[in-house]
Amino acid sequence: MNERLRVLVVDDHPLFRFGVCTLLDNEPLIDVVGEAASGAHAISAASALAPDVVVMDLHLPDISGAEATRHIVAERPGVGVLMLTMADESESVFSAMRAGARGYLLKDAEPDEIIRAVHAVARREAIFGPDIATRVLGFFNHTQPTTDTVFPELTVREREVLSLIAGGHSNTAIASTLCLSPKTVRNHISNVFSKLHVADRAEAIVRAREAGLGR
Repeated sequence: MNERLRVLVVDDHPLFRFGVCTLLDNEPLIDVVGEAASGAHAISAASALAPDVVVMDLHLPDISGAEATRHIVAERPGVGVLMLTMADESESVFSAMRAGARGYLLKDAEPDEIIRAVHAVARREAIFGPDIATRVLGFFNHTQPTTDTVFPELTVREREVLSLIAGGHSNTAIASTLCLSPKTVRNHISNVFSKLHVADRAEAIVRAREAGLGR
């Protein structure tokens, strides 16, 4: 890693992105080497610019920040990804961490907290905002049913849909069971396939049953 940290800032809101870039550029040991407004652009920029740290929003207009993080970390395992987002749900936090992010802050974090987090993830440390840290510790300090802990990248509803798929239910039956429209069921299934990186229903069933769902 260079003496001065090379940072890529990814956010689809221009004013917020400008603010983060300005904050970091004013730090003597940080160079903002690029910006991106989408997940696809973030992936290409990380490949071209070789940053030490990527400050990443979770909700982007094309692919999610978690999916972009997965691609970036796969290509450059040494890069530190810091999620800076408004999303504070447990599903979002664990999805990001499983994708390879080292830090997770909310956008209302204090400026000095953001700067400290950038340096921390560059040192390969894990760092969370106070509210997020409490949630993460609570997750590991309380025993939960297996069906709540498998596939944490999925939302509760997506896990329910996957469990029903693994149980052999058709889309129509799933819609009836969960009181959802067929279109909503199809959308949930598409999200499940994407997050689990499976090609079809059969592969999803195998993954789910191996994890104890659908039995």
